[in-house]
Amino acid sequence: MSTLREKILEHNRVFVANGEYTRYASSKSPAKKLAVVACMDTRLVELLPAAMGLKNGDIKLIKNAGGSVSSAFDSVMRSLLVAVYLLGVEEIAVVGHYDCGAQGMKSEVVIEKMLARGVKREEIDKLDFLESWLTGFEDDAQSVQASMSMVLNHPLMPKDVKVYGFLIDPNTGRLDEVAA
Repeated sequence: MSTLREKILEHNRVFVANGEYTRYASSKSPAKKLAVVACMDTRLVELLPAAMGLKNGDIKLIKNAGGSVSSAFDSVMRSLLVAVYLLGVEEIAVVGHYDCGAQGMKSEVVIEKMLARGVKREEIDKLDFLESWLTGFEDDAQSVQASMSMVLNHPLMPKDVKVYGFLIDPNTGRLDEVAA
């Protein structure tokens, strides 16, 4: 029986050989001049672009656990600044979702799972930021608002960039706007 890695590689060989990639051809700059920050939830992989009327090449899509900008200098904020200054992005949408796994996430639960998987307690204890870094949020709309605020108030973000937020229903695709 082949492994998932082997299945991926075999599929890719056929995909390339058959030229299936041609239907995905696009520019590295987003056609709609939009960057979207969204959660990595599996239910949103195809649903989010479909619900927003987007196709390949339309946007820069930045995904992480919780769909949030958690720090002024995290990788999400870096990606947004690159998208604005180098790739022509003029608008940013922060899209959270209902029933998010990061909502109510507790660092102690994650740390217990780390220990159970063999991470040594002394390694965990060396990282004094770990508890806050692994903590989720309590309210999905407030999380979107906090991320929007982080972007809007960032000292390096141009003031002419439009920033807005939504919550998406991961079952129906319905978008609810979140006020800044």
